[in-house]
Amino acid sequence: MGIYLELFWSFIQVGMFSIGGGYAALPLIQSQVVERHGWLTAGEFNDLITIAEMTPGPMAVNSATFVGIRIAGIPGALVATFGCILPSLILVSILAKLYFKYQNLDAIQNILGRLRPVIIALIAAAALSILKTVVASEGGLSVNGINLSGILLAAGAFFVLRRTKKSPILIMVACGGVNLLLNLLI
Repeated sequence: MGIYLELFWSFIQVGMFSIGGGYAALPLIQSQVVERHGWLTAGEFNDLITIAEMTPGPMAVNSATFVGIRIAGIPGALVATFGCILPSLILVSILAKLYFKYQNLDAIQNILGRLRPVIIALIAAAALSILKTVVASEGGLSVNGINLSGILLAAGAFFVLRRTKKSPILIMVACGGVNLLLNLLI
């Protein structure tokens, strides 16, 4: 029971104090798992970062799962992961309760109204960053360092998503298949 409590307590601290995303959590995770508890060596921690980046999901949650499995098997993974996500779960639940209670207040609507353009700008910045990567990537049909097949696939996917009710996952899989086929043929 002691190791489960240690895993839970270590990763609840990571969940509470790692504001700013996965990379901001790395020093705290390293402090807990390498320096404080000695669960991993520095080399193993570097492997942990690699695995956490490669797998889908938030880096801190992936790290908690990996360390939990390593230290105490599946139950350890569940305990460490739950410890990592519990602070966010509590915070989001409180914010949701407050929002539903006060959603009709003018002050709340003004705040949310001013946040919408910021959120749109953040999504647009991410989309432009991805588009820049697509345009400059190698492979497929490229002319003067510009990936024409990537541009056409992105435009086609956007068109299909806007004009039909097709699943975005289906569109991504189809684009991946078309891109694979293009890369094999060209």
